Amino acid sequence: YLPEINARNKQMQQAAERTAINAPMQGTAADIIKRAMVSVEDWLQEHHQNNARMILQVHDELILEVRESAVDKIRAGLEKRMSAAASLDVPLLVEAGVGNNWDEAH
Repeated sequence: YLPEINARNKQMQQAAERTAINAPMQGTAADIIKRAMVSVEDWLQEHHQNNARMILQVHDELILEVRESAVDKIRAGLEKRMSAAASLDVPLLVEAGVGNNWDEAH
């Protein structure tokens, strides 16, 4: 509920309008990453329990710890599962970086 949407103060009204527009998008993004996490975790547990594990989620990113010998296979499977987490009218693009730490992976 955003009572400021009817405020006479234009700045307060515009802030409430931005919140009203942004909230559904953020909620949808959160739902998509949750679905991706479940799919990826199920796949890892079933097929790659000794090769990779999900260790962190940051906004729309999943951080995995992966054996070096399995990086290519895990990366391909991760991109596939994350891009299939939701059916949208536009493609759900996924990029996967690799590095010894989060900074290097970007």
